[in-house]
Order: sequence, then C-alpha cells, then structure tokens
Amino acid sequence: MSRPVSVGLVQMRMTDDPQRNFAAAVEGIRDAAACGAQIVCLPELFRSLYFCQSEDHRYFALAEPIPGPSTEALSVLARDLGVVIIASLFEKRAKGLYHNTAAVIDADGRYLGKYRKMHIPDDPLYYEKFYFTPGDLGFRVFATRYARVGVLICWDQWYPEAARLTALRGADILFYPTAIGWHPKEKDEYGAAQHASWEIIQRSHGVANGCYVVSVNRTGHEGDPDGGIEFWGQSFVSDPSGTILAKAAVDRPEVMVTPVDLARIDEQRTHWPFLRDRRIDAYGEITRRYIDEA
Repeated sequence: MSRPVSVGLVQMRMTDDPQRNFAAAVEGIRDAAACGAQIVCLPELFRSLYFCQSEDHRYFALAEPIPGPSTEALSVLARDLGVVIIASLFEKRAKGLYHNTAAVIDADGRYLGKYRKMHIPDDPLYYEKFYFTPGDLGFRVFATRYARVGVLICWDQWYPEAARLTALRGADILFYPTAIGWHPKEKDEYGAAQHASWEIIQRSHGVANGCYVVSVNRTGHEGDPDGGIEFWGQSFVSDPSGTILAKAAVDRPEVMVTPVDLARIDEQRTHWPFLRDRRIDAYGEITRRYIDEA
C-alpha cells in the first residue's frame, strides 16, 4: 500500500541581514506548503551568511537558545500551515558553549527536539571548530505527523556511520541541511569532481540503508569577491535505490516540492536486504580510529 509524503526543499541565497533571511525562509516555507509540501527543510544556518569563512568573535552574537525566538516563530507557522519544519540554527547553549543545531517542529506546532551536528570541519574557509562544539545528543530520529525523519548536518553527510546509525533508529528520510560550495579558484580544476563526490556519497547512504535522502543547500557567492565560497545549490531528493527524483538549480534560490512513497522503503529493503545481512558480530573494530597492522 502506498504511503505518499511530499517533501519541500527551500534552497536560499543569504544576505547579511538575519531578519531578511528569516523572512525569505518563511516565504519559502509558505510557497512549499502551497504546493503540497508536508515536510519542509531549510539550508544550514539559514539566518545568516556563512560566517565560518573567518574566525571572528562578533559572529557569536548571531547565536540563540533552542527552543528560542526562531523556533517559537516557526512553531506558529508550522501549526498554521500543517507542515513539519526542519530548521538549522546557531545554538547558544550556555555562555561560551555553542552548537550547529537543527530543530524539528511537528505539523501541529510542537517542538519535537533538536540534533546537534556531530562532525565539525576545519578546512580553508570552513573554520567551524572555532564556533561549534561537537554534538552530544547522538544520532536522532523524530516521529513527525508524516514520517520518521532523521536529521544530519552538512559535514555529517560524508560519514556512512552517521547515516547508518540514524537509519537503524527507524528514519524513513535522511535530511541534510547543508552549506557547501566551490572555492572559485579551484572550481575549474576540481569543481566537477567535488560536486559529484558530494552527491554520490549521499545517494549511497540511501542505497545502503534503503531510505530517502533530502539534501538542502544554499546558493550564491559569499565572502571575498576575489575568493570566498560559491555555494553550488543543486539541492536534491534521492530514493532508496539512489535515483535522483528532483534537483534544484545551481545558481538561484528555488522552492522544490517532491512526492515520495514511504512504501518503497520496505520494498527496497526486502529485495536488497542489506540490514538483514549485516555482520554485527564482526564490526567491533569500527570504533577504532585506525587499525594499525603489526
């Protein structure tokens, strides 16, 4: 029996005005709901430009408690529209303690909880370790009105362990709020391969775990005009076989609504029984940093 759900992706171009960005996100959620979306996901840290391009203490002022002002406003919106909202926010947990966090709000406006980003990068123009403490809530799944959703954030998307543990908790859909793009000076040489790797790894999580994947990126150039980051957009939805069902544009904001059928999960896992055939008795060494041979 079919179990249809429509997912909405709000791909955004950010400005230096958090209020303007928040208003654009609200408009995107409304547009998605008007097109039939039942679960709507926003990009990573949608309230601001991607401030992690530099280490600057003034950006800590962007952080807020969760629950807090943003989740309260989005809860009202979720209830009014009857949609689930996944919102990536800069969380101030305590003085001097901050996280990169996604809040999940159910379709009746209830705040269901949050996921704190577990894997924190430190690469050129991605200086997240300066701002964010690694998550300590583990890998989580939220039972929403329409589906059981797992939420991971950007750098988490490269780790099969994160996807597996979230899927093992019963996620129907893995959502990845994201902020990723090219360094413009590297784009000609490495751009195609970098984007392909990003897409392939996420689609592979859908295949390995027999679930849907929804990745929601930002778009546009941010930072130094002679450098910075060119966010590559191309938010997408893939099914349990890894097939891309829909993909957004590279260079512009876009609201995309895609129907998925949760019944496909059982069908896929029955015909490709990867969970059945896991050798859990042999995986103990996965918790080692590296296996050094004598």
